[in-house]
This record gives sequence, C-alpha cells and structure tokens, in this order.
Amino acid sequence: MNHHPGLFIPGPTNVPDTVRRAMSVPQEDMRSHDFPKLTLPLFADLKKVFQTQKGQPFIYPSTGTGGWEAVLTNTLNPGDKVLISTFGQFSVLWADMCQRLGFTVQIVDVEWGKGVPVETFADILAADRAHEIKAVLGTHNETATGVTSDVAGMRKALDASDHPALLFIDGVSSIASIDFRMDEWGVDGIVAGSQKGFMLPTGLALICVSEKALEAHKSSRFPRCFFSFEDMQRTNKDGYFPYTPATPLLRGLRASLDLLFEEGLENVFARHHHIASGVRAAVSAWGLDLMAREPKWHSDTVSAVCVPADVDAVKVLRRAYDRYGVSFGSGLTRLSGKVFRIGHIGATNEMMLLGALSVAEMALVDCGAKIALGSGVAAAQSRYCTDQTVLAKAA
Repeated sequence: MNHHPGLFIPGPTNVPDTVRRAMSVPQEDMRSHDFPKLTLPLFADLKKVFQTQKGQPFIYPSTGTGGWEAVLTNTLNPGDKVLISTFGQFSVLWADMCQRLGFTVQIVDVEWGKGVPVETFADILAADRAHEIKAVLGTHNETATGVTSDVAGMRKALDASDHPALLFIDGVSSIASIDFRMDEWGVDGIVAGSQKGFMLPTGLALICVSEKALEAHKSSRFPRCFFSFEDMQRTNKDGYFPYTPATPLLRGLRASLDLLFEEGLENVFARHHHIASGVRAAVSAWGLDLMAREPKWHSDTVSAVCVPADVDAVKVLRRAYDRYGVSFGSGLTRLSGKVFRIGHIGATNEMMLLGALSVAEMALVDCGAKIALGSGVAAAQSRYCTDQTVLAKAA
C-alpha cells in the first residue's frame, strides 16, 4: 500500500498545511511593481529571527551549503587562514569546503559527541598575536551527532584576546528552533536553510551578515558570481533579485514566518526544548546513550541514539521505514550502523513524537534490542505530563 511515511529526520522537516497552501500559487512576475510588497517585509522579518538590528539578510535560491560558500567567498581572500573545529559530518564538510576553496585551514578535531572547544579556541586566538586568523567558524548545532555548541562562548574567546577575526556560524539546524542571538553574541555571518526550522522545502539559503562582514567584503578579492553580495545588495534594496528567485518558496517563507511570530520565538524555543526532553527521557528509559556526551551538548532539534553493540542501526532504520512507515535519520559516515537520529525540529508536538518513539521501540525490538516495549513512550509521557512550564502547540 502506498503511504506517506512519518518524517522524523532532522530535515527536510514537516511542512505545515498553511505553508504548503501558501506555496500552491500560480507563477508570478518577479519584476512587477508590487513584488517588493512581498520581499521587503521578508528581509525585515528575517532580521527578527536572527535577532539582529543592523545585520543584513540575504536569500539565495540554494541550500545551507551554498550559504556557507556565500559567507566565505564574499568576506575573505584566497589563502586566508580560518579556524574551525570538526566534531560531526557537517562541521567536517564545512572544513572540507574551506580547503577546497583554497583557504589555509586550522582544524581542531574533536571527539564526535562533543562541541566547539571554546577553551582551546581561546588559547589559539590568544597565541595568534599577528592576527593571521581571519575567521573563526563554528557549527551551532551539529546535525550528525545531536550536539549544540556555545556560540556566546566563541565570542568570549575572541574578545578575551581582542582578536579581530570574523565569527561565522552554521545555524542550519538551529535557527528558528534554538535560541540564537546574532547581535548579542557578536556573530558576523549566520547561515540557515529553509528545510529545517523554517518548515519549508529545501531550496533557500537564508543568511545574515554583520556590518563588520560587509566592511570586509569591500576588500575581498575572492572570485564569485552567483553568490555575489554586491549583486544582491544592488537589487535587494528595492525588493528585487539579480536573477529569478524561487517565488513559491518566498510565499511559503511568508507563511512560515507568520507561524513563528504567531507562536512567539521564545515559545518556539521552549517547545523544541520540551519535545526534546521527552525524547531524551525515552532514550534513557531504553537504557541507551545519546551521541551527545554530556547534557550541556544536548540538541533540542535532533537526538542521535546509539544502538546496542549487537544491533545494526541500518536495519533499525529499514525496519521502521518498511514495516511501520516512519523515517528516522541515518548515522552518517563513521556513525553508520551505530546510531539512528530522531529529528524533533520544526512543526512538531508531543503527539507526533510519542508516535515516533513507539515506532523506534518496535523497530529496535524487531532488530534484537533488549528493551521493554512501552518503556520509552511511558518515560516521554511522564516528562510531557509533568513539565508544565510550556504549553506545546503544533506550529
């Protein structure tokens, strides 16, 4: 029987009906005189999501990976030195991009399951008296391992040695789901994607850069065309784009921003934490571990669950999908077969996650895990019932 699988991967996420309907529109003239009535408020409202007064947002028809490239190539120069830590597949990929683009990359390799090593960064930056490091890169939420890092701590590491390097953050699986404060934390470039907390299909790279980054852009000699800030700035100021934008996605973005603001960003963050706490309670009740090594690293958007040594996570994923019609995230690269990931990001509530947890239990048991059916669900239910600090509501 054909069926639409329950989607509990950490992106693309579930698209609410109101957002889907907003995108189901005829094609329109992106150069019409009234098109800016749609676009200019989008730019203004993205600043609210990034929590910035002076930052400048850009919307590219791309993915988060394109957003990485846009931030790097518009602000730095070939051969510039950048500092980055790798502790999961997506931070590894960002470091790989830096190397392929010709930057001098200083990598601090960290055990997967931990986050950005703020203290190590502070030492490296203090020792860089010649200020050779031009940018510090951090992955706010490492989707592969379910780890959230301390962005404010990264800013403190820079400030402690009065280092002028730019601070760039990958917020693809955190923005619009986990608290992020661009201005307060002194972030110079933030990258997000439409398919995560914004509850849209893949296709938009949503970024925002600081005044400092725009000043650095003036002296950037990096070759670029599609991702050029100057082309965007020239047309965006009037509500247009230098090339054909993804107009249905922009209509969807309008609807998703309306949902976020209707709920209230603080409530959105609280809901994600609430839902995630139930998932963490379930994993604990199963007697299993998260990839995140300590509670301070726990992600509120994705939980990477370590399966028992005698269980193959690939089989658990296949069983959940084929038998029960539910998709969980796979373990990436070195984690293949060792973990599966439960995405709890975007338009999610308790009812949805209780269903997902029940399927995860059944798939685990079917694949040989010695856990009691109902144990994780009961633990999550208890958590959801006793946590009266938030009234979760579907987005």
